[in-house]
Amino acid sequence: MKRVRVSDLRPGMKTAEDVLSYNNQMIVPKGSTLDDKMITRLEFYSVLAVRIMDEAEDTPEPVSGEIAENSAYSQKVKNSKQFKKFEESFLATTESFKDNLKNIAELGGEIDGVQMVKSVTDLITEDMTGLSVFDMLHNMRQYDDFTYMHSMNVALICNVFGKWLGMPSNEVDILTLGALLHDIGKLKIPDTIIRKPDKLSPAEYNIIKTHSLQGYNILKDKNIDDNVKQCALMHHERCDGSGYPLGLTADKINSYAKIVSIADVYDAMTAARVYRGPLCPFKVISIFESEGLQKYDGHYILTFLEHVATTYMNNRVRLNNGLEGDVIFMNRNQYSKPMLQCGDRFIDLSREPELYIETFV
Repeated sequence: MKRVRVSDLRPGMKTAEDVLSYNNQMIVPKGSTLDDKMITRLEFYSVLAVRIMDEAEDTPEPVSGEIAENSAYSQKVKNSKQFKKFEESFLATTESFKDNLKNIAELGGEIDGVQMVKSVTDLITEDMTGLSVFDMLHNMRQYDDFTYMHSMNVALICNVFGKWLGMPSNEVDILTLGALLHDIGKLKIPDTIIRKPDKLSPAEYNIIKTHSLQGYNILKDKNIDDNVKQCALMHHERCDGSGYPLGLTADKINSYAKIVSIADVYDAMTAARVYRGPLCPFKVISIFESEGLQKYDGHYILTFLEHVATTYMNNRVRLNNGLEGDVIFMNRNQYSKPMLQCGDRFIDLSREPELYIETFV
């Protein structure tokens, strides 16, 4: 058996133990053969790593056709001039952000919130729509250290999300800074635990879970808005009380942290993997709809899902049965199941429980 980080899992691997959430809810039983949806579900519950049976070392590589099929839309984005320009700016900004974050966490450096937010907003050019920003982020996966890239991604998502919510510009800036610094506490977790190749002990899991409190302690005396500090502390809290570190319920969780928590999980779930391009957002929306409506603030999560889904209106998609069509109408009661036009045929996915959107074309 070996311990494999969730980001390195592949379909076909078999779990060597029951995988439980932080509040002991069963996510994936022992002996399960992982598929893409199970791996995404592990991301949804913020699972860091899973013990895998040894034979998984011989898990076959996906055939080239499978990779091409899942990355066709991704390649269109990557080949665009807009993406190449964004990529260059993003990587340079992330490298600078990495040095800045280390200075704050390890040397007690001060926080220039205005400049940090500007570094994020400068990446969003005038010709970028919400769709463009999300497509750029879904395809930016080459950076070596996920913690810093993830924080940048969450900040960009929150900057767009805050505008979707109609927040004033000063509040969007606070939210963006809170997203940038939400995971700063991870810099205080020993690498020996983060990268441990064997099963984590309960004590080690508890140490990892302290990153939110560690982040708050780093920020608590800094001259920044208190909401930014609360984002670090509460971004793993859930409205149903199943989160950590305090097990808070909806009315006790900071509103900015509620927004960051949605962007945090969405970014992890849409991440590209070694066996595929970035996951189709409609699959992620489906998991939020089936498992997240009690965990996240209703107004925030429904606003987020609606806007993410709507940004892909008129895009061409492929269903799990191979049929292709264009997204022409959103079902407000189930954003993951829009209406499609497939030639002369119209398909309402909300009336077709066996059909779902597999990928963009």
